[in-house]
Amino acid sequence: MTIKRRILSLYEGTSIAAHHFRYALLIVDILIVIYIVTSTFFSPALWIEIIDVILGIYLLLDFGARLWIAKNKAKFFTHPLNITDLIALGSFLSPLVGENFGFLRALRILRLLRSYHVQKKLRQDFAYFHKNEDIILSATNLFIFIFIMTEIVFVTQSGYNPHVNNFLDALYFTIATLTTTGFGDVTLSGQGGRIISIVIMIFGVSLFLRLIHAMFRPAKVRFNCDDCGLFLHESDAVHCKHCGKTLNIPSDGAV
Repeated sequence: MTIKRRILSLYEGTSIAAHHFRYALLIVDILIVIYIVTSTFFSPALWIEIIDVILGIYLLLDFGARLWIAKNKAKFFTHPLNITDLIALGSFLSPLVGENFGFLRALRILRLLRSYHVQKKLRQDFAYFHKNEDIILSATNLFIFIFIMTEIVFVTQSGYNPHVNNFLDALYFTIATLTTTGFGDVTLSGQGGRIISIVIMIFGVSLFLRLIHAMFRPAKVRFNCDDCGLFLHESDAVHCKHCGKTLNIPSDGAV
């Protein structure tokens, strides 16, 4: 087997080794997110820049491997997730040229649970994930949104705003704004801070509430129709909208 076919089988295959490989990539992505958060409590430091470069090289190798095995290179480069990956790996490698684009590292979080293969395997391996997939994905989207907003607040205000010294301070402001609590003890400084606050208040609050609603009351429930196989239905559906078969969806939406 050639090296290219081996790499293709790991990224796209259905073998046990391929599933383990993709689980490993997911775990690394989670560890990168944890690192991004914890590093804000120690920045600036030389060891952080060294780890950034190491992670940047890892992301570069991952991006290069996926590009190599892609059937349509143009489509690969124009895919939104691949664009954000390219920006994220560039931000990790930015210490090599003396620039700081640390906030762009947060874009790597968009990879979490975005792989169809990973989601499919999670459904097979974990009954809880299969039963609550929509809720888990909605919670993941909410986490991603809050994380990116918080990272933007931290990077734009750290070292400039005495109230924002680490990721926790930025998270506190973001949550207080998104929940419309608005304690006012932490505010963003400067014209840029006001613009960020306006964006969070206008666009963030509406999206935040939508994601919260999707978590606790999903628009669809998963229930397989015996006749046509359609598995997404409204929670109060009596008949399958595709074939018309009578459904008996449990009141709690569980299969």
